[in-house]
Amino acid sequence: MATAILMPKLGLTMTEGTVDAWYKQAGDSVEKGEVIATISSEKLTHDVEAPEAGVLQIVTAEEQEQVCKEPIGYVGAAGEEVATVAVPEEPVISNEATAEAPIEVKAPVRQQGTRIFITPIARKIAAERGYDYTQIPGTGGNGRITRRDVESYVPVAEAAPVKAISDTGEGLTGMRKVIAKRMHASLHDTAQVTLHRKANISSLMKFREKMKKKLGDEGKASLGINVLLTRAVVLALKDHPEMNASYANGEHTKHEAIHIGMAVAVDAGLIVPVMRDATNQSLSQLADSLQNVATGARNNTLSSDLLSGSTFTISNLGHAGVEYFTPILNTPEIGILGVGALSTKLVFTKKGKVKEQQELPLSLTFDHQVVDGAPAGEFLQTICQYLENPYRLVF
Repeated sequence: MATAILMPKLGLTMTEGTVDAWYKQAGDSVEKGEVIATISSEKLTHDVEAPEAGVLQIVTAEEQEQVCKEPIGYVGAAGEEVATVAVPEEPVISNEATAEAPIEVKAPVRQQGTRIFITPIARKIAAERGYDYTQIPGTGGNGRITRRDVESYVPVAEAAPVKAISDTGEGLTGMRKVIAKRMHASLHDTAQVTLHRKANISSLMKFREKMKKKLGDEGKASLGINVLLTRAVVLALKDHPEMNASYANGEHTKHEAIHIGMAVAVDAGLIVPVMRDATNQSLSQLADSLQNVATGARNNTLSSDLLSGSTFTISNLGHAGVEYFTPILNTPEIGILGVGALSTKLVFTKKGKVKEQQELPLSLTFDHQVVDGAPAGEFLQTICQYLENPYRLVF
């Protein structure tokens, strides 16, 4: 006599389970205790063993549900016929009986925060059909939503369509509309997180004054805060190449060359010209590059190759007195550094004396899809270390 392989009951509230996979085909020989299938409830999975040795017959196919303690298959002798478990059909409601009084299935009333139980196959079907399963009444144990609940569900009304990115910027024109679309797309396609910290640049400011006296007017341009900061960012990107990367359309690319985008405010909005191949540029060369792209951006004289292709961007709002802010990624880049206004505070030395300390607020936004908080924080720390040890910027 054939022995039934029953759908196990994995918990008090479990009323049905799903056959995730059969490891044997119908008609295959199995040994007693051999794992022949895997089933799942809402959160648990379980291996099913053959109760006896014999030939397998399958009743419940993969991705199908079965009530607990009912057969999903049988093990018997070759050619032995067994009765399968019939699943009762849904009662058919006559169209004539409901033509004058259609029945509306209302969404279940659930208190906020109430846990919703749904079987894996029911969740999958709901996703395929675009249903909000929280609106589907569940008829299983503990109100669990089953496959039959999803298949018989008829939405009362279609949800309001989500506004497409192409519709962003309505009512705006020109560059402002382009910026609106880019900012919306950036926030929509990434998981942006921002870290804030201050760099102690007291030594950097003393270094600037000392070098200005030695170099005279010729060296002033190469000792600007933006130039020194850019150099620190470039060196930090060399130390942390994972931040010199892009992510778009499912493709993650780490770049060898470092191209720095520098956000520049213009009359019509904001553009990000590119300082190309910044990796091996000296401070004076970086100063020239920064001056050229900033002037070209404001005069609208930049060539097209300098308006795209950056691998990391810097945005400075220090001139406006802003301390910290949350810069938005210049996608497909995965990192952008915001720079705030220089500030001064009084601190105690190790000997208990009071001295002034100059600090530069920094805000690093990164895409958490690609980079975790710890390596992003280490990258920001490295930038600060270069700023706090200015002679490292020269070599």
